[in-house]
Amino acid sequence: MNIAVVGTGYVGLVTGTCLAETGNHVVCVDIDQVKVAAMQRGEVPIYEPNLDTIFNRNITAGRLEFTTELNDALHRSDIIFLALPTPPDEDGSADLSYVLGVAEELGKIMTSYKVIVDKSTVPVGTADKVRDAIAANATVDFDVVSNPEFLREGFAVDDFMKPDRIVVGCSSERGRQMMEELYKPYVRQGNPLIFMDERSAELTKYAANSFLATKITFMNEIANFCELVGANVDMVRRGMGTDSRIGPRFLFPGIGYGGSCFPKDVQALHKSGRESGHDFRILDSVMEVNETQKTILFAPMLSHFDGNLNGVKVALWGLAFKPETDDIREAPALYMIDNLLEAGAEVVAFDPEAMDNVKKRLGNRIQFAKRAMDAVQGADCLLICTEWAAFRTPDFEELERRMNANVIFDGRNLYDTEKLAKLGWTYRSIGRPTLDAQP
Repeated sequence: MNIAVVGTGYVGLVTGTCLAETGNHVVCVDIDQVKVAAMQRGEVPIYEPNLDTIFNRNITAGRLEFTTELNDALHRSDIIFLALPTPPDEDGSADLSYVLGVAEELGKIMTSYKVIVDKSTVPVGTADKVRDAIAANATVDFDVVSNPEFLREGFAVDDFMKPDRIVVGCSSERGRQMMEELYKPYVRQGNPLIFMDERSAELTKYAANSFLATKITFMNEIANFCELVGANVDMVRRGMGTDSRIGPRFLFPGIGYGGSCFPKDVQALHKSGRESGHDFRILDSVMEVNETQKTILFAPMLSHFDGNLNGVKVALWGLAFKPETDDIREAPALYMIDNLLEAGAEVVAFDPEAMDNVKKRLGNRIQFAKRAMDAVQGADCLLICTEWAAFRTPDFEELERRMNANVIFDGRNLYDTEKLAKLGWTYRSIGRPTLDAQP
């Protein structure tokens, strides 16, 4: 099939590339000329495992193109995906100006039937607004479909090629048939292609992400309570996760969720509820707890250094909001850095992928190391904010030789508390007993 994808951000680029991988011809459209030129040269603008391989394979095969010309891409395509940004406004609502602006433009230039697909995460009722924006200028038939994405950063290619499910909101039989044909190659293993009305599809994405954010936040609350009563959250998590009604996923405590989806989607659903006269009281608590959780380790760090972090050298491992991505949006590490710098600490950071993005944001406010072990040289403590695999089994003897003190504050519970104590480390994690170094 011939497809256009408008917007080459995270969702648009993964969508376009993966659709080309199954034999479709895909034209990706973006207004950023520099970015488009780079992609035409085979440069992938984001870090996502395995994306570069199929990206370049499909460019070479002639199935994947990039352009700044919406008109040309539209006339060569039967299905147009809108994968445009919907950033939160100051009040938390999703900004639909990019989506509706392109929809209005499409109505002016369409000359034949098209299926317009909302791939962006959008509030309930957006499909109707897109339909109205197109219809205001269109002289031909068209259909608007809601097709929310469920891509996990770090696993996006696998999630698209082998989805748990595909949700399509569509009220037109013609549009339904085209979407069913498009997605057949991705559901051959029997995973469901679920058709529903547009509003239900739009809400499904917000509901799913908000539920997962709630599950994470609840576990963080349990972890914080464990510390007060002397319980071990690892044991509690295992006991809960073996209940088939709950399951083991998203029960790992830490220093809060971040990224481009959970914070924005929880805010947007909460705001949509208020606009419709419904108060999502659970989401109020989720947002409040998560905001506090991002810096939950700051107080213990301050206490360890007798209330004075001025001049303390902190090595920080992990800047991305999660491993296998360079995305730093709402990353807990950034909140911790702000607190540490305000308290007078010196921060030396390392992350396998996200350092360039942090440099653009923070400049020379912190130092950056080329290797994880370089970051800890002469450090008074180590702070872990992202659970990259490379951080899971460090050489603790080398850490001890390089650092001024054997002190670790772990926001992702990577290490065994008793093992660290036996090795002579003071180790503070989330929701588990804090064991001082054993003599």
